[in-house]
Amino acid sequence: MKTDFFVEVHGEQIDYTKLIDTAKEIWKADGHKVKDIQHLQLYFNTDEKKCYYVINDDSKGDFIM
Repeated sequence: MKTDFFVEVHGEQIDYTKLIDTAKEIWKADGHKVKDIQHLQLYFNTDEKKCYYVINDDSKGDFIM
């Protein structure tokens, strides 16, 4: 089953797959391998248009969409 999920913020759509991909790219840029991600949590703040992430319960960060 293919599923698409979007968050709409002030008329703009945010695709959750872009949030996931961005978090993975940050993880890779920090010298890690994507296959080492066991648990990815994303929290999107619609007021700030900012995504906060936690990877493997200890690596934390954020990025603007």
